Amino acid sequence: MKRFIPLILIIIAIILFFSFGLQQYLSFNALQENNQILQQFTKNHFIVAALSFCLLYIISVTLSIPGATLLTIAGGLLFGSFFGTIFVVISATIGACLLFLAVRTSFGELLSNKAGPRLKQLEAGFQENSFNYLLTLRLIPIFPFWLLNIAPALLKMQLKPYTIATFLGIIPGSFVYVSLGDGLEHLFSLGKTPDLSIIFRPKILIPIIGLAVLSLLPVLYKKIKQK
Repeated sequence: MKRFIPLILIIIAIILFFSFGLQQYLSFNALQENNQILQQFTKNHFIVAALSFCLLYIISVTLSIPGATLLTIAGGLLFGSFFGTIFVVISATIGACLLFLAVRTSFGELLSNKAGPRLKQLEAGFQENSFNYLLTLRLIPIFPFWLLNIAPALLKMQLKPYTIATFLGIIPGSFVYVSLGDGLEHLFSLGKTPDLSIIFRPKILIPIIGLAVLSLLPVLYKKIKQK
């Protein structure tokens, strides 16, 4: 039963999070209401604010709590595009790895044998080209982020390629939303909220798809060479 302890702790944390109603703080209204306080605190205590933000982001990703997009935008609001992207990418990668390890430790082969049809769609690609396949899926927002944190663990992907593919794959999307948050102050002054569908606009999505296609070229070359 020791192998289930990490996952049990995550489930308990999720229950406590929603039991205390903490999800109400992960909203644009809450961010707007506390904007000035957060801005001032970040200005006076940058390191503490950065560490607190990273810790909150890691917890959010590990628990798969809805609100990662809001936190990403908040990172741009508080730290700017450069530092915000760095903090978001590092924190998201750490959180994803923690959830990956918890699932792999707890279930491993048991769930991979009983996976549903959606998970089975991912299985074929992970068997042979796990790094390139995960990198492509991280770049293109087809599957939910939490599913791509869990699926590789069930499909026996190694931690190192998982970590690298996750880190590289989330950079473009994170930068888009962090940059959106960098201009959030102006939107707040107008009483507006950001357009979260911005990443699906052709001028942004097409370059990201191009990167995804490039990540699959080694797989295509390998298959052609084998034939």
